[in-house]
Amino acid sequence: MKMYGVIMAGGGGTRFWPLSRVTAPKQFLNITGEDSMINDTIKRIKDIIPQERIIIVTNKAQEKMLNKVIQEDVPKENVLIEPVGRNTAACVGYAAMVIKKRCGDAVMGVFPSDHYIKNVDEFKRVLNSASSIAESTEKLITMGITPTYPSTGYGYIKYDKERPITSEDKIAYEVVEFVEKPDVPKAKAYMESGNYLWNSGMFVWKTSVILKNFRRFLPRLYRNIEKIEPSIDTPDEKNTVEEIYPVLQSISIDYGVMERSDEVVVIPGDFGWNDVGCWDSLGSVFPPDENGNITKGDFVDIETRNSIIYSNGRLVAAVGLENMIVVETSDALLVCPKEKAQDVKKVVEHLEKIGRKELL
Repeated sequence: MKMYGVIMAGGGGTRFWPLSRVTAPKQFLNITGEDSMINDTIKRIKDIIPQERIIIVTNKAQEKMLNKVIQEDVPKENVLIEPVGRNTAACVGYAAMVIKKRCGDAVMGVFPSDHYIKNVDEFKRVLNSASSIAESTEKLITMGITPTYPSTGYGYIKYDKERPITSEDKIAYEVVEFVEKPDVPKAKAYMESGNYLWNSGMFVWKTSVILKNFRRFLPRLYRNIEKIEPSIDTPDEKNTVEEIYPVLQSISIDYGVMERSDEVVVIPGDFGWNDVGCWDSLGSVFPPDENGNITKGDFVDIETRNSIIYSNGRLVAAVGLENMIVVETSDALLVCPKEKAQDVKKVVEHLEKIGRKELL
């Protein structure tokens, strides 16, 4: 059975403001030091999924930037443009309909475009295992990450070690429940129990299986997405998508399907994964210097400790800072404590509220 890869590339990356903007969100930027994050994602999967079967879903505002940074070997017809954002369920449903129209049933991997993975070989092993199980069962497979610390920034997956699902030497486990981001005591308890994994947001299933689950759990969304199928790969596709998308239900694939289905299994993975969700997560990607600082750009350090300093041009001189984030771009400066890194998105919300669109 053929395997397709769907890369979700429509996010805004608001917690990486001021570097990440609406027209240039973090998936199109070189944050982790290799290539743009979306190109790194393509490179990770292309040995398993040929680029002619890699589909990228983005939104209208980001189309031009995507065309500038994307690897040329991904066919233009594999770039699906959402006229308005409708969360990840609509994104997955649209891509599944495209795959169904082009080849019938297939194994379908779903990947965020802006994650960092250190051990690519181990990631490929887990992905191959997920593909094998998906092809031979009717399961929805998620890739869970073995926790390395009690994170309060990730959702968790509780799984049953006594209920393995096997396909030859490939092992997955029944999911008991999905858990929202916990507080510190709960995160510590989850990690100590050994029964919880981080939710990576990466999934594998057959297109027939995910569409069957759409019909069951999101019937209204399914009926509308189904209307797009006849127009796929025809001159009418763009107009049909622009007509249908605004009325689609806005809901995540996690909440809409994964948390409701009793056919979900998880494969534990330990491959140096990080969602690079906000500025303080760079500590898991880059080694700090002797003072615990992570720096990029022109920087003068005077007794600064355990801070993140990012300069996109001008010199940043920091005196006596500790546990701080400083980010400089040509038109904005961000300064905040590392413990408030998740709240950077509130700056974006405030700028939008007061009409400062030039900074979004």
